[in-house]
Amino acid sequence: MSRMFCLLLWQLVLRVSCYVATASLCTAGSNIFASVRENSPAGQFISHISIRSDPRANTVRLCLTGPNANWFYLEGRTIRLNSSASRVLDREVLGPFLIAELTCYEDDIKQSHYRILVEILNENDNKPKFLEGTIQPFIISEVAAVNSVVFTVKAVDSDGDMISYIIDQSSEDAWFFRIDLPNSGKVVLSKPLDYESRTRLQIIMWAQESNTEEKFNISTVLTINIEDVDDQYPHFLPCTPVSPGVPICMNPIYTANITRKHQDSVLEFSPGPIRARDGDRGINAPLMYTILSGDNHDRFVMDNRTGEIRLTRAVDERQPGANFTLIVMVCQVEDRLKYSVATVVVRVLSENSFPPVFNTTTFKGFIIQSSSPASIVSTYGNQVLQVQQGVNPNIRFFLHPPSQLYQVTQEGVLIARTDQLRAFDRHILQVVARDEESGEEASASVDIEVLQRGQAVPHGAFTEQQLFGDVDSRLAGGIAALILLTFLSAFLFLLLRFVRRRRPQEADVLPATTTLQHHKVSSRSPGFMDEALRRQASLRSGSFHGRQGLYIRRQSLPPPTSSSSAADSRSRPQSPSSEVSLSDPAGRCHFQTNLFVVVEKPAGVASGWARSPDVTAGLQVHAGMPQSDEDINIDQSKEDT
Repeated sequence: MSRMFCLLLWQLVLRVSCYVATASLCTAGSNIFASVRENSPAGQFISHISIRSDPRANTVRLCLTGPNANWFYLEGRTIRLNSSASRVLDREVLGPFLIAELTCYEDDIKQSHYRILVEILNENDNKPKFLEGTIQPFIISEVAAVNSVVFTVKAVDSDGDMISYIIDQSSEDAWFFRIDLPNSGKVVLSKPLDYESRTRLQIIMWAQESNTEEKFNISTVLTINIEDVDDQYPHFLPCTPVSPGVPICMNPIYTANITRKHQDSVLEFSPGPIRARDGDRGINAPLMYTILSGDNHDRFVMDNRTGEIRLTRAVDERQPGANFTLIVMVCQVEDRLKYSVATVVVRVLSENSFPPVFNTTTFKGFIIQSSSPASIVSTYGNQVLQVQQGVNPNIRFFLHPPSQLYQVTQEGVLIARTDQLRAFDRHILQVVARDEESGEEASASVDIEVLQRGQAVPHGAFTEQQLFGDVDSRLAGGIAALILLTFLSAFLFLLLRFVRRRRPQEADVLPATTTLQHHKVSSRSPGFMDEALRRQASLRSGSFHGRQGLYIRRQSLPPPTSSSSAADSRSRPQSPSSEVSLSDPAGRCHFQTNLFVVVEKPAGVASGWARSPDVTAGLQVHAGMPQSDEDINIDQSKEDT
């Protein structure tokens, strides 16, 4: 039973590559040679199998074996391609041939053996690829010879197609290189290199099939780093190129001004301090400074490291010649054959008695917008704005920092590019006046306002509000009128409120005034109570003037005469206390009784003081109304006694 199961399993395994047929014998066969294109689909026909006859007596079995047998399968008497979507026939992977063997068995006995050789035909299904090692950043010396090969690129095509190389001329730096042999990949230098001008170059390189219809291609960006070489000489700063694009500097002439009082001081030069820089910026070799001539017996000493020049001693007044000319040199410390020289001029000036000083620190200017390319800046009254300074010869004006919209002439007149200005803009400029002899400077500010077309220039500083036009003036007037109207309304409201509060107070005072005109006042009268309360409050501050007479404290009066005193003592009842409580059931009022009313005696009576009766339980008050201030006569002499 197990033997039968094993035979069945063996037949199932060989079902894919074996085909069982009935034949007489495995004869009349031959080796198979065929071809198939790569990327062919599954089931692609490969070859027929030759068998002489097909008798039914014997059983013949065919089997495929060999290294590439899995790429084929048998279908009847044909051999077909065994591929799939995930298993593509690729010549670049499998190689140019597929090799297998066809074995014929009769009654499980091997009768014959045939070889199968299938060539895989190539198809152009791959693009060229650059070799990574040939497209890495290159380093080229800046002194590399022109027309020499500086580097080589290499690309491969898996299909074996021929490759040609092209430099993309749209690259910014393509004009530095060329390719003489397109299929070689050798890049030739066309222009000289200069590290000081460009330290890095980039080009786009294409690799393209040249022998196919598809012309598959690929591109890459090549980076070329330029190596600096010590091939440049040092130069003094600032560097002024001989011509644009030419890296050759013209050395400046350094100038300094001194007086006969200067000594033991470091000189300041124009256009700047004496400085130099190595022409090879990538190397930046150390430099050394030296005075070649003109040091005037060590009157001028130069620092070999920094380039500073020091004046060691003052200039003798009797010494003829007002200027000194020095020739200075800078060279590389390690290679003194690489050097450069410059001229230094030191001028001896007399003491400047008139340093540059502006008449004012700020100038006011106006410019009207227009399409004119240039206009003169005006000031108040449409006068030409001219920045001026005190008496000083040889003055040069300039703007600091320089402006693209304004320029100043040597006469101090400002010129504006009117067509580039916008209305209502405001510009603040700084004008510097420099004495070309002494080097002294003074500065002032210029405040410029751009007016719109048709707008008049104000005549003075107090009329600048007219810059905003009549519409703004009417608006300002309306606002002022509104503020004034609001103020008047508030004033009238407060006045009306004050009058309304005043009337009730006068109504309250009127009954009390009427009551005081009587000889006796009832202590229970409401008007009297209010008046009494007001009097009591006033007593705390000393003597006071009431509405109907003069009230003072009793102790401040002079002593009365004997006769009047006796009369008063007989007519006035004695009180055990100096205080009297008025008839006030609620107990809210408590009054002082040491007050009395002073009343002037009628004309013709001897001068003196007359006192009204004291306040009793009925509180009798004499409230005589004086006719005028002159009617009151106080005997000052008696008061002194």
